[in-house]
Amino acid sequence: MNIVDSTELIITPEKRIYHLNLTKEEIADTILLVGDPDRVKIISDKFDNITHKINHREFTTHTGNLKGKEISVISTGIGTDNIDIVVNELDALVNINFENRTINKKKKSLKLIRLGTTGALQKHIEINSFLVSKYALGFDGLAHFYKHKEHMEEELVKAYITHAEWPDELARPYCVKASANLLNMFEELASGITATASGFYGPQGRSLRLNPSIKHLHEKMQSFHYNKNLITNFEMEASALYYLGQNLGHSTITICAVLGNRVTKKYSENYKKTISNMIDVVLKKLCY
Repeated sequence: MNIVDSTELIITPEKRIYHLNLTKEEIADTILLVGDPDRVKIISDKFDNITHKINHREFTTHTGNLKGKEISVISTGIGTDNIDIVVNELDALVNINFENRTINKKKKSLKLIRLGTTGALQKHIEINSFLVSKYALGFDGLAHFYKHKEHMEEELVKAYITHAEWPDELARPYCVKASANLLNMFEELASGITATASGFYGPQGRSLRLNPSIKHLHEKMQSFHYNKNLITNFEMEASALYYLGQNLGHSTITICAVLGNRVTKKYSENYKKTISNMIDVVLKKLCY
C-alpha cells in the first residue's frame, strides 16, 4: 500500500488540507475559481443559501446552493504558483484518504471553472465582452516541473516557438486545451488562445522602470494563428489550471471578462458590472 508522506501532504490536526483549510465535505463537485477573495462573496450572494464559509490566507471558500445545484467558490490569489496549491489540494481532498494517507482506487472528477479578468490582444475584441480560453498557452514553466505530459498541444507550441523566435533563456511554452464537455457548455462565447504569463509587468510586455527583455512581444502574439485560432488575451492562471486539472482527471475551463484592450489602449469604465454579468452568464449555464 502506497502511503503519502506527511511532508508531501500536509494535514492539520483538525484533518484539514493545509493551505485551503478545507475538508472534503465542504466542497462541491462544481467549483468556481476566482483570483480576488472579495469576488467570492459577489458570487455567493447570488446563491439561494450558503452552507460553508472558510478563510485561510488568500484562500476564501464559500459553498452553497442555487436552484438545487451545489457550487463552491474559491479564491486562488494571483498566479500559477497559487493554482499549483489550489488544484493539488482540491484533488487531494477528493482522491486521497486522509485517515490512512492512501490514494483512492476510485477517482472523483471535479469541474473547475475559472472566472477571471483579462486584457485583450486583438483589436477587434470589445471591452466588457467575455472570452473562453479554448487553449491555454503557458509561458510560466509550471508544467515542466511534472513528469506527466498528457493533454499537451505540442504542435501549437512548436508553431509558436518558431513564429515568436522564443528565447532559449526563458521557460519553454506549453499548451493544454480546455475540457471538451465545458467547451460545449459555453460554445456561444467567443474563444481563442489565452497566453498565461508568469508576471504582470515585464512578462506581459509592460514597462515602468525596468524594460521587458522580449522585443515586439505583443506584435508576435497578435500575428500568430493556429487552426484558425488567434491569441486573444493575456492572463496569469489558465495554463496551470488546465495542465494540473486535466492530468489529475478533472474538467477545466477559463472564462474571462475583458477589462482592457492592449492594442486600442481602452479600459472598462464599469468593470464591476462586467464581472457581475459574466458571473450571471456562468451561473445560468450551470444552474438554470
